Amino acid sequence: MKLNKAYLYKVHLPLVSPFRTSYGILHQKSFYLIGLEDELGNIGYGELEAFPLPDYTEETLEGAKQVVTDFLLEELSGKEIEQPEQVSQIFAWIRGNEMAKASVESACYDLFAKRQKTSLAHFIGAKKKEISVGVSIGIQKNKRSLVEKVRSYVSAGYGRVKVKIQPGADFSYLKAVRDEFPELPLLADANSAYKEEDLNDLLRLDQLNITMIEQPFGVRDLWLHAELQKRLERMAVCLDENIRSLEDVKQAFAFGSCRAINLKMARVGGLHEALQIAEFCKQRKIIVWCGGMLEAGVGRAYNVALAARNEFQFPGDISATDRYFEQDIIKQNFELINGKIYVPEGLGIGVEIDEQALSRFAESFETILLG
Repeated sequence: MKLNKAYLYKVHLPLVSPFRTSYGILHQKSFYLIGLEDELGNIGYGELEAFPLPDYTEETLEGAKQVVTDFLLEELSGKEIEQPEQVSQIFAWIRGNEMAKASVESACYDLFAKRQKTSLAHFIGAKKKEISVGVSIGIQKNKRSLVEKVRSYVSAGYGRVKVKIQPGADFSYLKAVRDEFPELPLLADANSAYKEEDLNDLLRLDQLNITMIEQPFGVRDLWLHAELQKRLERMAVCLDENIRSLEDVKQAFAFGSCRAINLKMARVGGLHEALQIAEFCKQRKIIVWCGGMLEAGVGRAYNVALAARNEFQFPGDISATDRYFEQDIIKQNFELINGKIYVPEGLGIGVEIDEQALSRFAESFETILLG
């Protein structure tokens, strides 16, 4: 396969409601939609997930876009690509910039699946036709609002709920949810909001039958996560921001820093690395599940295909389209049916771009000639 052109759309999708984490508040999903056209005229799509500010990882949306245009597309220009795994090898000399790499590499996977006249899910070895999913809830203004928000999602069919927490909005908030929903699988996500002096506060959460606590400490602190995991009786520590590669997972396992991994394809550089991580977790009996980054339809399609592999037995943060957007840039939304989302069976990622919606929400568009 050779690439002829790249298309870049800068898109802003309004969120149904503001999404608050310990990093801040988001009112819209801003991203670049990347289209890669091969010599046969097929177009594969990827979604550049970096956030506008360097708060979740070091990457920013505009910085990652520059890496895509100045380095990644240049590296692929004129090259014959025989397998999608080659793409990550070609990019290997570029340090970091995982989300930039993932946006281009994923579009290549879409192209290869389309060229083989199959779905992306089938192409990467996924067996499930539907996946169980959970929902992630941002930090709420008070306990009552949180309980009402949880109730609305449980009523909608979500069987697993993750609640964002931070100091001052943690134990009492989670206890209010647990009192109302004693059997609900419940996760807490701290987004690195805690420090070593907060260790005892986090240990109290073990009283609430919380399934996992996600990323309580810093993004490079494997030792402190290991100390917490060692002292917890029931709750699993789940790592998110710490994990950028298979090597990170191996180190976390060696330290005993976690019993679960929130695997986000964009955060680890693409599908090839994500598949290797999933296999390692299966071999080492680490719980692995598919996380979300407020993806629009293209990014959500990749998450669904990945989560359809057998390594993923725990419901991920994928959610239906209407959880985040009134209108997406794809023609057919992902819908929640009896707590599950069906895996697209069409060619490639299995969703079609809604050109009218894309035109409505796109701020800019550019074409880059390759080869």
